[in-house]
Amino acid sequence: MDLSPILNPLNDAQREAVTAPIGPVLVLAGAGSGKTRVLTHRIVWCVQAEGASPHSILAVTFTNKAAGEMRARIEQLLGMPGGALWVGTFHGIAHRLLRLHFREAGLPQTFQILDGDDQLRIIKKLIKSQGLDDTRWVPREVQWFINSNKDEGHRPKMLKDANDPTRRQLIKLYQDYEDTCQRAGVVDFAELLLRAFELWRDHPEVLAHYRRRFRHVLVDEFQDTNAIQYAWTKLLVGSEGAPFVVGDDDQSIYRWRGARVENLQQFRRDFPTTKLVRLEQNYRSTGTILNAANALIAHNSGRLGKNLWTSGEKGEPIKLYAAFNERDEAEFVMQRIREWVQRGGVRKDIAILYRSNAQSRVFEEIFMSARIPYRVYGGLRFFERAEIKDALAYLRLISNRNDDSSFERVVNLPTRGIGARSLDIIREQAKGAGSSLWQASAASISSDALGPKAAGAVHGFMQLIERLAAETRDLPLHETVDHVLNASSLLDHYKKEKAERGEAKVDNLLELVSAARGFEPENVDGEPMAPLDAFLAHAVLESGEGQADAWEDCVQMMTLHTAKGLEFPMVFLSGMEDGLFPHQRSLNDIDGLEEERRLCYVGTTRAMRHLYITYAEQRRMHGIDSYGQASRFIQEIPEELLEEVRPRIQISRTAYARGGSIGSASGGGQLGSSTARGTQLGRSADQEAAAPGIRLGARVKHGKFGEGVVLSIEGQGAHARIQVNFEQAGTKWLMLAYANLEAAR
Repeated sequence: MDLSPILNPLNDAQREAVTAPIGPVLVLAGAGSGKTRVLTHRIVWCVQAEGASPHSILAVTFTNKAAGEMRARIEQLLGMPGGALWVGTFHGIAHRLLRLHFREAGLPQTFQILDGDDQLRIIKKLIKSQGLDDTRWVPREVQWFINSNKDEGHRPKMLKDANDPTRRQLIKLYQDYEDTCQRAGVVDFAELLLRAFELWRDHPEVLAHYRRRFRHVLVDEFQDTNAIQYAWTKLLVGSEGAPFVVGDDDQSIYRWRGARVENLQQFRRDFPTTKLVRLEQNYRSTGTILNAANALIAHNSGRLGKNLWTSGEKGEPIKLYAAFNERDEAEFVMQRIREWVQRGGVRKDIAILYRSNAQSRVFEEIFMSARIPYRVYGGLRFFERAEIKDALAYLRLISNRNDDSSFERVVNLPTRGIGARSLDIIREQAKGAGSSLWQASAASISSDALGPKAAGAVHGFMQLIERLAAETRDLPLHETVDHVLNASSLLDHYKKEKAERGEAKVDNLLELVSAARGFEPENVDGEPMAPLDAFLAHAVLESGEGQADAWEDCVQMMTLHTAKGLEFPMVFLSGMEDGLFPHQRSLNDIDGLEEERRLCYVGTTRAMRHLYITYAEQRRMHGIDSYGQASRFIQEIPEELLEEVRPRIQISRTAYARGGSIGSASGGGQLGSSTARGTQLGRSADQEAAAPGIRLGARVKHGKFGEGVVLSIEGQGAHARIQVNFEQAGTKWLMLAYANLEAAR
């Protein structure tokens, strides 16, 4: 049999993995190293070289898309349909097993699958039926408790309350939820995996059947497996099995949803004869980008270890840009995109990656003004996000009580005990009287159309809106937004959501405060609009613009988590500041910091030819101007791989320099040294106006950082900035116009 079609496209390491003797194999596959090719060719090798039946192969992936692509490649290589192959996600294969063995699994033949929203609705009903306060027993927290325990393989009867009444109630809700699902004949996503594991564990004859059948078990993205997925795989293959797993401990970025990077190490302990193959040749990125990624990830401990390399070009240095603020950062990116397009590049080859979804807002604003088509990959534009619409609905009601759509959106958000029946009564009242829902609510209360409890809840909501309107009447716009978010309990509502999802929503809401602070209404003829009304109109118009369609040539914007598995010729890693990336919560958590570093590694290795790293020395976060420091991840990249990009009009110190020392004028080759030296000695009229009397070497005082000495002044006009060595806070770069410095006595 001619095996050259299988082996010829492979490099030496890939060939070693594909042709490895049947037995436990761990393929440590670096980014862009061809892991999908190895998996598909391994399956074909087993069929054609080892004589395995397609019937005996089980391949597990993490997405339906990956499963479909793998099946198509296998069929092409085999030249025959792959119907006998079991290729799918963990959930898909578990569902298939439970359909085949519904009786043994204790399920009705017609069982249905609950999605996340369906599951949440059942939990909400349970909380209500037990008379529990849903502000204390938050449905999403209960949902997280249930799912996380299922992911660990824990049933309610296995859990101990440790004499903790809160935990005791959570366990009870878990048990009640299970009973409800069993009666209804439904299973959620976590239940699919747990039930499939229990099917094999509790029915040895079923397990023996599948062990005999699936002689070749292959698992992709093994670093993303959770406890129950690992246990399921281990149980299936048994101690004598021959699992073939592919993973990369440097790309494990889903700890927050249960993934265990330590499963890779555990695999080698559970299967001591494991053959380890490293795929280190990268087919995606330039040598410079790979060297940066290698240097970065080397700071993590406990790695299995690998070093990416390429036979391709070294490529250009990574461009580093220290922006004045987040708008300057977005404008810099916009200018680079324009230059790329002018040189014949296409926008779809560009990705802007950020740590938090909230960072998209400023980019969106700049791109819309510049008429640059963009698409938020795997997410909604800022003003289209549900939590932002919730906040805007409160603001609209403050401005206009008769806004029915806003009334309906938030009258029971956060929940106040205003149910569907009460809303139906109010709607009927409004329809009969030809009035707004607000007016109908008042009428329903006075006429006793609502029950006492519902009437009290509706009245409380109306009082809240009136109070918010009174309390914000004389506040600046951003303070109005901030007050409404807090006083409405909307912010607290989303803070109660677990993990990254709730955190992202809170970040978005706080970014709305920043948006309000930076909002400048257009000057129009006629009666000027109130700032709140103008801002609300702006939000509607921005959301109505619509992002580009998937097929259009547009810039791709996404979170770093979303970017995993993708690649782009040009990548911008934005917001590279300590506290933003790495995230604030990880700074004092070694495991968290290492996961953030892996996330940065993933972002870096998305770039094929051009990589830009940007950070802002001043960033408006949560409506407050903060002065950040460049991410520690930047300092972990060798200096020779980086090239600073500075505006032409500025004097540049080396922003990257270790220890914050002032270097010579650089500017990425954009500045002439004589010009730089000449500008550094004097001050422009604009600089003098922004900070009268403050010169190089002068002692100054700052409201937050205390006293310090002026080291450098650079830039012109609104972009002028000053470097001060503060006695307590160290060296800081400040925007001159906003620093509010005064001469120290």
